[in-house]
Amino acid sequence: SLFIVVCCCCCCCVPSALFPSLYYYFLKPIDTYDRHTRSTHILCFLSTKSNNKQAKAKTKTKITQTFYISLSLSPPFEEIYIYTHRHQILLQQQPKNKMSAAAATTTAKQLLMTVHESIKSIRSMRKKLPSSLSVGYVPTMGALHDGHLSLVKEARSKNDVVIASIFVNPTQFGKGEDLDKYPRQMEQDSKLLQEFGVDHLFAPNKELMYGKNHMTFVDPIGFDDIPEGVSRPGHFRGVATVVTKLFNIVQPTNAYFGQKDAAQCTLIRRIVDDLNMDVNVQVLDTIRETDGLAMSSRNAYLTPKERMISPVVYKSLCAAKQFYHMIFLGSVSSMEEEDGKATEGKEFSIPSNTLRDIVEEVLRSEPLVTDIQYVSVDDRETMRPIDVVGKDGAVISLACKVGSVRLIDNIVLKIG
Repeated sequence: SLFIVVCCCCCCCVPSALFPSLYYYFLKPIDTYDRHTRSTHILCFLSTKSNNKQAKAKTKTKITQTFYISLSLSPPFEEIYIYTHRHQILLQQQPKNKMSAAAATTTAKQLLMTVHESIKSIRSMRKKLPSSLSVGYVPTMGALHDGHLSLVKEARSKNDVVIASIFVNPTQFGKGEDLDKYPRQMEQDSKLLQEFGVDHLFAPNKELMYGKNHMTFVDPIGFDDIPEGVSRPGHFRGVATVVTKLFNIVQPTNAYFGQKDAAQCTLIRRIVDDLNMDVNVQVLDTIRETDGLAMSSRNAYLTPKERMISPVVYKSLCAAKQFYHMIFLGSVSSMEEEDGKATEGKEFSIPSNTLRDIVEEVLRSEPLVTDIQYVSVDDRETMRPIDVVGKDGAVISLACKVGSVRLIDNIVLKIG
């Protein structure tokens, strides 16, 4: 037979002594994020330019590991086709009689991620995926940082297929906001997404997402009344509309968001629940710089001096959280009981105004904080303002300007 396929999982390979006439070609793992634990099936076959269909049919083999695979074949050969549920990778034969592992790996890396610029293309791919595969989705506006990449990493470790999108959504920007100057770095972002194991990138333009006759928006009731909505009129309508459209196009199993945009996360959960979408919304902790500043694409606007003092934003939230813990973990001496027992477990509450004052006092201590737009103490589930905070906790969120740069952040208050 002209066609032989030997496939091994993980780092095992068939000893060459067993097949002395065969060459071995190794597809190395693309990254180190445990992609080898996936159980996606790959359908592989080797081909020459022979028209012998019966011979080709004999070479089909299913493998239950995605990237730790070794292929062996009898030379000469001209092409290796590797079919996955995502797309076809074609490794062209080099002039020599056999392709080196490095050459095969380089070609595979180059072709690993597919970029879709049309809705038709991404939908066509999605429809071809077996229903048994889980699809993780990370929507972004680009200008990627470690916060975005932590979402990608989580999606990669928990799903068979990972889709990301880059789209700077104009409908969530208000008048005078930074739509025109928002960082756009598609080439750099694409490389990062590919390195972190994204299978498909959806990169539509404005005309595709909002056609000439577009008239339909998703307008969530009540979100314009919360502090972030008051600061940015129409923002949440824009977010709700674009997320609904993206979910409809991508049809993910799981979608990943960061806690930094706390109100947005609450909104998206509300949309999924209210509109009966079959999507699991996963919210991950905020990723911070080593000095505490929440990672954000807009941090690039800060001058060196502004960047130096910007950790004051998180410091202010931590001060309120420390006070909350002191009360509810019973370490404030003025609230100890007469017998010396701590107050842990007692039904205490803290006025929201007290927590707000703590945050604002720290912010005002820094002259470069030019505008405190709001400090809000809200219910953890609904993001509606609350008057007192008990043992069930709350979310403290804020928006302020450091110099001319608007920064947002939040912290979750909870016991345990």
